[in-house]
Amino acid sequence: MTAKEYLNQARHLDALINCRLREIDYWRDMAQSVSGSNFEPHYNPNHPTEAHFVKCIGKIDEIQRGVEEKVAQLIQLRDEINSRIDMLSNHEEQILLRYRYLDGLSWEQIERMMCVSKSTVHRIHGAALQNFSVPQKVETF
Repeated sequence: MTAKEYLNQARHLDALINCRLREIDYWRDMAQSVSGSNFEPHYNPNHPTEAHFVKCIGKIDEIQRGVEEKVAQLIQLRDEINSRIDMLSNHEEQILLRYRYLDGLSWEQIERMMCVSKSTVHRIHGAALQNFSVPQKVETF
């Protein structure tokens, strides 16, 4: 795994968590929606009798458990990435990697924050990736 792939794991995991949180919002909205009356004059044993919102709540619970696991993984990964970034001797490289991979800043934002040109940002980034040490045993998330 390359340094860039390793560092991007945190951004990807964070994006996944945010997607799942939006999905929880969707199911909450579904649980609160009013469904029409399903009056049936005859009992049908094949027709589910469970209320619509109960299924939605079950889905919310399932997704929340998955999100909790992903958040724990993200915390662990961010701690690991921070420790690896701390190993770099160049402070500009440390700052740039944190801005890009932990804070999710764009290249333009990094240029402004560091008060350097676009080419300087990319030069520092390239050097930082070269100097970054990817752990031998990498757990992919």
